[in-house]
Amino acid sequence: MLWHCTAANRVILRRTFVEVRRSFKSSTMSKRKAPSSENNPNHDICSALSELAEYEKNVSRNIYKYNAYRKAASVLASHSTRITSGDEARKLSGIGDKISKKIDEILQTGKLQKLENIHNDASSIAINLLTRVSGIGPAKARQLVDMDIKTIEDLHKHTDKLTHHQIIGLKYLDDFEKKIPRSEIQDIEKIIQHEVSNLDSEYRVTICGSYRRGKIESGDVDTLITHTSYTSKTKDKNLKANLLKNIVQMLEKCHLITETISLGDTKFMGACKLNDDTPTRRLDIRLTPHDQYYCSILYFTGSDLFNKDMRAHALEAGFTLNEYSLRPVGSTGVPGEPLEINSEEDIFDFINYPFKKPEERSK
Repeated sequence: MLWHCTAANRVILRRTFVEVRRSFKSSTMSKRKAPSSENNPNHDICSALSELAEYEKNVSRNIYKYNAYRKAASVLASHSTRITSGDEARKLSGIGDKISKKIDEILQTGKLQKLENIHNDASSIAINLLTRVSGIGPAKARQLVDMDIKTIEDLHKHTDKLTHHQIIGLKYLDDFEKKIPRSEIQDIEKIIQHEVSNLDSEYRVTICGSYRRGKIESGDVDTLITHTSYTSKTKDKNLKANLLKNIVQMLEKCHLITETISLGDTKFMGACKLNDDTPTRRLDIRLTPHDQYYCSILYFTGSDLFNKDMRAHALEAGFTLNEYSLRPVGSTGVPGEPLEINSEEDIFDFINYPFKKPEERSK
């Protein structure tokens, strides 16, 4: 508590709290939106659980708890009616005793003491604040806090401590945190499709993530590309490198891509801007072999929880499924050769899993 701190620590706390109170609530709310759905009657509970998930990931670095809170928030977001008690919540998959007690506390008091404690801990607040910046993970944030760099203002004064990615993340912090309306991604998609088609009609382009799942807004533009000449057996390294490089250069030339964070043979990370009236947006482009394209589309469409359930079902059915391939698992437990996949429906059929349209996968 503030009155037990030294004078120096009180200054640090006040300086951190002033900046955090302006931004922390909005930033955590934006992160909490991920597992929520529109018109969610349990939005307040989902928000609290999602904020706890971010704390466990960024501060405690407890991935098990992070996944537990995140799954519980997602399950509640998909529940069509208002939860009235922890016992009722426990009947839902993924919500256990400890989380149900937290739900009871929220319902009975309108708050959660654990979150209140987090909100009053300067170190936790600073770490959560710094991880808002793209490229700054929990380890880097803690390192910066240990160097007494605890606010966004501090970061601007110490850019020499940041990587190229982190500097761009800091530069566009406010823009990157803004959700992208579906209509804007549709316009970006039209530009990419048009330019890529003019470059080479053998390219295939799919924007994945929450956009493909039909959401009204997304956090970034997650783009998957392939070319009919490029497969997992292609040995021509120049072909692979040029397929992605040519697209990036073309999108820079038409002024859609405005920043490059990194560019490798198979992945571009950067930023794009539709026009002068829109914010700068995060843009990822991945190049995948043509024979792995549909497994990649399935994986990068998500959601994470849907992918997890589908992989588990595949194992029960005698297959191993990931972003690259679907393989039968023999009696020895060793995966066989990848099956030929020509559509997403093929994957569902092989493992005898009821087909779900992309917009039905936001569990």
